[in-house]
Amino acid sequence: MSTVTEQTITLHRPRATAPAAPKAERWSVDAIEALFKLPFPELLYRAQTVHRENFDPTKVEFATLLSVKTGGCSEDCGYCPQSAKYDTGVQASKLMELEEVLFAARRAKDAGATRFCMGAAWREPKDRDIEKVAELVRGVKDLGLETCATLGMLKDEHAQALADAGLDYYNHNLDTAPDFYGDIITTRDYQERLDTLARVRDVGVKVCSGGIVGMGENHRQRAGLIAELANLDPYPDSVPINNLVRVEGTPLANQEPLDPFEFVRTIAVARITMPTARVRLSAGRQQMGDAIQALCFLAGANSIFYGDKLLTTGNPDTDADVQLLARLGMGQSQQPAGKT
Repeated sequence: MSTVTEQTITLHRPRATAPAAPKAERWSVDAIEALFKLPFPELLYRAQTVHRENFDPTKVEFATLLSVKTGGCSEDCGYCPQSAKYDTGVQASKLMELEEVLFAARRAKDAGATRFCMGAAWREPKDRDIEKVAELVRGVKDLGLETCATLGMLKDEHAQALADAGLDYYNHNLDTAPDFYGDIITTRDYQERLDTLARVRDVGVKVCSGGIVGMGENHRQRAGLIAELANLDPYPDSVPINNLVRVEGTPLANQEPLDPFEFVRTIAVARITMPTARVRLSAGRQQMGDAIQALCFLAGANSIFYGDKLLTTGNPDTDADVQLLARLGMGQSQQPAGKT
């Protein structure tokens, strides 16, 4: 039987902060690529073993994502229908009002969601935007939901303002490996993403960060994405793994679909390398079918976005999710990330 071990590697630090703690063991890209190449049954066995050591394998977290400000983004992310640079039929909108957001949050809670995520299509928010989002965070927190926001790049003072409002999680995906990043996005660099994650961690907000697979990256670049995430110190509390949704009008509209088993492998490798993270089955679920989703749960996915829309793209509806979990003898987790 082949073996894979964790190795210590040196990563670029997001930015200078307090003196660094002693480095923990890190995953090398070679070691992660070796995991990807394991026979499928062996990989899933290892992932399920790690999963059971940290979570109840029959429970899945429900989160809801609401686009509180849609379209008009100045970035050129090749996968994104919200970019102002592409003609995708998405109309730019202003930031939603508090009562609109709270109405959606109440519905999400009534439907069983425990975390409410708010996304805004900005490159980086302005001071006045942060003031309004902080109000949304406080309102959603008052409903008894965990809060998450994804607003683009953050300055130090913006991260602190969100923390003061009670934000639980901040989502900022790395998207892909550093050496493939420039093929997908040119309007910001990789270090800027790492800097935002560092600012969030510095103020005590939990990190939600993952990526998108199926954008034309090769096998090693897929391993490189997982290495970047697993080697963050600490690694993210939540790791959304997205399967590219090909949207007409974006540069990636005609990208060849990823082999579904390769997506399952990505979930499994994320679980092995980030044992206590919530690994979230995110965009692209609508195209997967029930069998592949079930394999993803077996591979260690234990969080889903729950509802009929993921920002601007479709998502399985709530009844279908409940029915699938029931068919699998699984149910909803009511507890935060960690051993259950």
